[in-house]
Amino acid sequence: MQNIMNASKICKITLLCISVSLSLTQFAFAENSIFSKSETSQKQWVGKSAPAFKLQDQNSKWHSLSQYKGQWVVLYFYPKDNSPGCTQEANQFKVLYPQFLKSNAVVLGVSLDDVKSHQKFSEKLGLPFPLLADYKQQLSNQLGIVRNLGITQIAKRESFLIDPQGTIVYHYSSVNTQTHAAQVLADIRKFSQ
Repeated sequence: MQNIMNASKICKITLLCISVSLSLTQFAFAENSIFSKSETSQKQWVGKSAPAFKLQDQNSKWHSLSQYKGQWVVLYFYPKDNSPGCTQEANQFKVLYPQFLKSNAVVLGVSLDDVKSHQKFSEKLGLPFPLLADYKQQLSNQLGIVRNLGITQIAKRESFLIDPQGTIVYHYSSVNTQTHAAQVLADIRKFSQ
């Protein structure tokens, strides 16, 4: 009888060990797929020419990539004017904007909102840089960052750092609204050396 109880305990312990091992394997696989997806997304754009665009800003002024040749371009996409995260991110770029200018960089915010929405958002925050209205989703679709939310669509919160020759040198597929502007500025300084 004692042998049967010991065998039963050993069997339970073995099953528990197998279960824990499988769970850890699945977790490691999930973690690896998240990182490999991010790395794949990064590799997809880095080293390629940035797509040409012609979009209006909050003041109905037209902007195209070609007019910024010779400058760094920060193309930061955000989901929606006046949302908390987008407001926070825009304010971070606003605070550091003079340093971007000193680093020969232009900051261009982009969302799927229209010119009028951008105008209100920009005036409310006193933004010194252009917000491009990609309401026809031309640029967002080219870069593959349109997200479907039921019946509406938004741009994912992602950014692209474009060098003075028009080549994408970094794709930020994961953005922290509190630290992103400082991170991009540090990267421009690093790449400029």
